[in-house]
Amino acid sequence: MRRIFHLAVLVCALLAAGLALGRAQSGNLRGFGVVLLHGKGAAPGAFLGGLTDALKAEGAAVEAPELPWSHNRMYDATYDDAMAEIDAAVLKLRTAGARKIVVAGHSMGANAAIGYGARREGLTAIVAMAPGHAPDAWALRLRTSGAITRAKKLVASGQGEMPTSFPDLAQGIPFTVTATPKVYLSLFDPEGPASMPKNATAMGPVPLLWVVGIVDPIVFSGRDYAFTAGAKNPKSDYVRIIGNHLDTPFLARNKVVAWLKSL
Repeated sequence: MRRIFHLAVLVCALLAAGLALGRAQSGNLRGFGVVLLHGKGAAPGAFLGGLTDALKAEGAAVEAPELPWSHNRMYDATYDDAMAEIDAAVLKLRTAGARKIVVAGHSMGANAAIGYGARREGLTAIVAMAPGHAPDAWALRLRTSGAITRAKKLVASGQGEMPTSFPDLAQGIPFTVTATPKVYLSLFDPEGPASMPKNATAMGPVPLLWVVGIVDPIVFSGRDYAFTAGAKNPKSDYVRIIGNHLDTPFLARNKVVAWLKSL
């Protein structure tokens, strides 16, 4: 009888261990493909290293394409061209076997992630970390209003493909870039394709995670700037962390992973 009791205890213990292992395995990110989009003037994966490692440690496949606003490219293609480049990264992940596609970005990459969510269906989630580049916000409007008028005139006169000097702004720091009027308008026109509120409104019911540091200027715009319009899925979440614009992806990496596991 004692032997039967011990055997029963062993069987129960093995079953419990199996169930626990099953729960642990089901909680990882195998089958997820994550496209990580870098910010303005950065390189692929810049400021995203901690998150990249955290995602890969959980079994997710990761792609980090170089986008038209990288340091090396700096506005060599339009916003819509960038969407096509993200398509290529998504296709690569799907071809490699990813079943759940997440598009995540930092700063201007967060803007692009929201823009992609507004234009494509079948995504598992959109993650916007320290969203940046807000052509509709007062600071960038003030810096670029005259240039927008000039760019529109150049396009109307048939000079839309002529490289020209234009003003830009990154986290309050003014600088000058060279771009064609066509590309510049696609990225800086307040009513154009890069407007985050406009794109958030156009998003379908895909889960949206918006993470912002409490010392990042965009935090003062609040939830209603763009998150509320894009949060059509009940699993969407707006998170404030103790951080700044640049360190948000690293500091939020565990939150991002946990949120993706919950989907």
